[in-house]
Formats: sequence, structure tokens, C-alpha cells
Amino acid sequence: MKVHYLEIVSLDVDLVCESYELAHGVNFSPSDPLLGGAKTCVLADGCIIGVRAPLRENEAPVIRPYWLVENIEQAVLEVQSKGAEIAVAPLDIPSKGLFAIYILGGVEQGLWQL
Repeated sequence: MKVHYLEIVSLDVDLVCESYELAHGVNFSPSDPLLGGAKTCVLADGCIIGVRAPLRENEAPVIRPYWLVENIEQAVLEVQSKGAEIAVAPLDIPSKGLFAIYILGGVEQGLWQL
């Protein structure tokens, strides 16, 4: 199992980014419109951390891991078979891959296919 993208939705993006930069010696990029305006950094193992503000008024702060999978359609079927609610069906982000979001056991998680 590998987290490809760790999405952090925060009411104070700059504060979160600055604290991670100080604590972990990373640098965040400017906002990426393809990732909902997230500021991102890439860790040594290739995992991407993205910090963004809520995209809608009722979106609560959350930390959501996106698990790297080889076949997102199959992975969606597998988590559904375990009772997951699919919150976002697989979508393509040009030049970044496919992602989906599911809720299982009250926890939001994602899938990512390169």
C-alpha cells in the first residue's frame, strides 16, 4: 500500500503549509488549479502532500489519503463490495491521473491511478 496523494483541507492553508515547512524541511509550490488550488510538496518517496481550502461552503476540514492503485475501476468495485459509499466516481485530472473518493467506516479516503 502506498499513499500517492495526501489531501489536507484546511481553513488556514498558509498556516498548515508553513508549519510543515518548518517542522519537516519541505517547500510547498504555489496553488495548483488542477488540484483544487492546493499548494503541494513532493516527499522523497514520491508521495505528494496537497493543502487546500474548502471548495464549497459546507466542506469541512479533512485529511484524506489517496491510495495508489493499478486499476481504479476494479478498486472502486472492491471497496463498494465492502460497503463503501462512492462519493466521487473516477475522474481524470489531465497529466496527473485518475482519482475517486469513497467513504468507508465513516472515513473519507481516495484512490489514485497514474
